[in-house]
Amino acid sequence: MKVYTEITPALAEWIQRQPMFFNASAPLSGQGHINLSPRGLDSLRIVDPNQVAILDFTGSGNETACHLAENGRLTVMFCAFEGEPLILRLYGEGEVIVPGDQAWPSLRGLFDAEAPGVRQIFRLLVTRIQTTCGYGVPLMKFQGQRQRLPDWASDKGEDALRQYRQAKNATSIDGLKAPTLF
Repeated sequence: MKVYTEITPALAEWIQRQPMFFNASAPLSGQGHINLSPRGLDSLRIVDPNQVAILDFTGSGNETACHLAENGRLTVMFCAFEGEPLILRLYGEGEVIVPGDQAWPSLRGLFDAEAPGVRQIFRLLVTRIQTTCGYGVPLMKFQGQRQRLPDWASDKGEDALRQYRQAKNATSIDGLKAPTLF
C-alpha cells in the first residue's frame, strides 16, 4: 500500500486510461444503505492534483447526491482490469454541483457538451490517495462503452427527464433528500 497527498502526473495518466471506476457513499445512519456505483461514459476529469469532477447522468436512483448533501463523504475507486495490477482509491469531501451553481460552467465545460441526460456534477476534494496491489482483480478486455443510457436520455428529452428526476430521484432509498432537482 502506498499513500499520496495528491494525484501525481503518473497516477493521473493511469486514471485517465481506465474505462470505468466506482464511487461509494453512505448515509450517517448505521441502518442506512451503503451505495456503490459503477461509472463509465468518460465521466471523470482531474481538475487539479486534489480535485476531480464526475459527470452524473440521470438514472434510476440518486443515492450519491443524497449522501453528499447529508455528509459529503465520497470514495472513488479504480481497478486495473488490463495490464499491470493496481487498485487506486481517492478519498475526500464531495459536493453536488447543479446548473446555476457558480462552479457549474467551468466544471461542465470539462465534459462533452452534447452528452444527454446530465443531471449534476460531483466535485471531490481529494484528501487521501491510496494504491494497493490489485493482485486479486481479474483480467478483462474492454469492448467499449454501452450506449443504452445516452440513447435512453436522448429519446426521453429534457422535459421528460426533468419529470423522471422529480418522480424517481428526489430521495434516497433511506429517505434522504436530494439537494436539488432540475
